[in-house]
Amino acid sequence: MNTIRKREELGRNVVRYVVDAPLVATHRKPGQFVIIRVTDHGERIPLTIADANPEMGTISLIVQSVGKTTREMTMLRPGNAIHDIVGPLGRPTHIQRFGTVLCVGGGIGIAPLYPIAKGMKEARNRVITILGARTHDLLILEDDMRNVSDELIVTTDDGSYGTKGLVTDAIRFLVNGGNHIDQAIVIGPPLMMKFTSLLTKELGIPTMASLNPIMIDGTGMCGGCRVTVGGEIKFACVDGPEFDAHEVDWDSMIRRLGTYCTAEQVAADRYDHECHVGLDAGESR
Repeated sequence: MNTIRKREELGRNVVRYVVDAPLVATHRKPGQFVIIRVTDHGERIPLTIADANPEMGTISLIVQSVGKTTREMTMLRPGNAIHDIVGPLGRPTHIQRFGTVLCVGGGIGIAPLYPIAKGMKEARNRVITILGARTHDLLILEDDMRNVSDELIVTTDDGSYGTKGLVTDAIRFLVNGGNHIDQAIVIGPPLMMKFTSLLTKELGIPTMASLNPIMIDGTGMCGGCRVTVGGEIKFACVDGPEFDAHEVDWDSMIRRLGTYCTAEQVAADRYDHECHVGLDAGESR
């Protein structure tokens, strides 16, 4: 059992947990993730290790309440425990001194971007970060990202904060302003990653993307996380989660992500109904 030490609400339906996981904290590297089960009868879901403190034996996990399991997790409080945490899994980010590194994060994708940007900064790169969100209250980790960046640009779709527009607009602005970018990494919603990678390919910027396909076991055995990269089948859990963004078959991955949308919504609705029934029963006693 992995005890929760701290819980912090970062934004609308987004929670950061600091959790006991000493072995994971000792061995984890930027870009890696864990597979968790909230309860002994729960499903397995992947979560990026957003940060770690080996001395304290803790890791940070950031979760957005979207489906049944993530809603169940965000109900947990300090002193509660997550039943299983397995990891670290996946290949670490390749970090070296590239020169100028562009880190592009959208929505909850900012969470896995943070340890990578931090690692790139520690490797003495100039780090330029672009954060995008649909609206201001969906933006997370702005201060954390600012602390590990030489320059930070925020965009919102509705213009409620930062610059109105998309992350691709900000990339063009940077390049048109004379900024040379040696390496880019993008993490966020699949459509955002697709169009960012199309733009960076046009601009001749090498780009890595951290993919978030359907994932179950995290060991490459189930095949659920398969993606097509450079015309070959890869498994995101063991071959990734990071791949050359210019080689990813984005349309195929996006189609596969929609496979269980109906079932996920049914499970979430059932969970919400059971929670309301339980609350009503408690109030009637």
